[in-house]
Amino acid sequence: MTQAEWMKICSLLDQSGPEVIEIQEALTAIPAIGPENGGQGESEKFEVLKKFIDRLAPDEFFELSAPDPRVPSGFRPNALTVFHGSSAERTVWIMAHMDVVPPGDLSQWSSDPHRILVRDGKIFGRGTEDNHQAIASALAAVGAIRKAGIKSAWNVGLAFVSDEETGSRFGIDYVLRQRHDLFKQNDFIVIPDSGDPWGTQIEVAEKSILWIRCETRGRQTHGSTPEKGCNAHRAAAHFIVQMDRLHALFDEQDALYDPPGSTFEPTKKEANVENINTVPGRDVVYFDCRILPQYPLNKIKDRIRRYATQIEKKYDVQIDLSYVQEASAPPPTQRDAPVVQALQRAVKNVLKRDAKPVGIGGGTVAAVFRSHGLPAVCWCTLEDTMHGPNEYSRIDNTLSDAKVFGALMLSI
Repeated sequence: MTQAEWMKICSLLDQSGPEVIEIQEALTAIPAIGPENGGQGESEKFEVLKKFIDRLAPDEFFELSAPDPRVPSGFRPNALTVFHGSSAERTVWIMAHMDVVPPGDLSQWSSDPHRILVRDGKIFGRGTEDNHQAIASALAAVGAIRKAGIKSAWNVGLAFVSDEETGSRFGIDYVLRQRHDLFKQNDFIVIPDSGDPWGTQIEVAEKSILWIRCETRGRQTHGSTPEKGCNAHRAAAHFIVQMDRLHALFDEQDALYDPPGSTFEPTKKEANVENINTVPGRDVVYFDCRILPQYPLNKIKDRIRRYATQIEKKYDVQIDLSYVQEASAPPPTQRDAPVVQALQRAVKNVLKRDAKPVGIGGGTVAAVFRSHGLPAVCWCTLEDTMHGPNEYSRIDNTLSDAKVFGALMLSI
């Protein structure tokens, strides 16, 4: 790879803004929401995406459809596309997901969430940052290398998958269970689904996740005679306060993560009674707990059950705990792993910045790769507008990410 060849690729990417907008426009128009969130899955979006893949004339293409009778097509599509490089010793994988979350309260949007709005170098619309930016940057990187007539240092793989937003069972987890042979221990696996506005964070570790549903059952009565009932709402409120004690019991800190400790947050609450003058006999609240990997989740759950029992005895209620999501963090990707070092070099060469390995509280599909024994990292430049109203991605972020991926593919 000569300097002139690299400059040619950078020049091609600098001119790729219209292509990025075209990709975003086509993908954003098709919501691709999972059935858990009331959607019809990713099949329609996949057919559109395949047209962009075909333009690149891949050397290998694998379509892996996960059966799912809940969606009209009956399956959730996943695609692995491989472009041959100078060496097949390793593959540089860029993985992105097709599904998005619902737009939420439409009154909070300044434009139609499923029709892009391009303004001030930003592309607004649901999914534009999470995760269409990754799809567009991966396609642009490979496209520039192909247009320049240059072979990548190693094989390059693009993995476009379903079901990332609701657990990955029909997405990358299905892919790895079906075709683990396509991935090697020394592959560079990058997931552009976590980052910061400067491109300086390489996510190598995640906390364990525990989502809890807490249903408190008492006895409903009139608000003027509370002594005749058992106020489930009061008991649930005391349970929420009791849960705060977990911070002191599981108080280790690890500077790799931000925030550095475990968190135990009450979040969603279901409606109980419709009128003010009724003491509720049922109350349902939820917790989102992100826990440092050194703490076994069973130990956390045992302590929570003890708290619930204490509240039951004190307020004469029954508390049922169920776990909406429970995922123990797999071993992290080592901070000095080859993929981390190669990505650090690419970021330094392109962005002129130093990127460092970090841990996060959020869950990403990198954990799925790690659970299969494959070192993976998350990296990209993000404004962090995902899941909110007026989500957007920056065109210059998409193109700079593409240059970093290009540098990684070309080993510069």
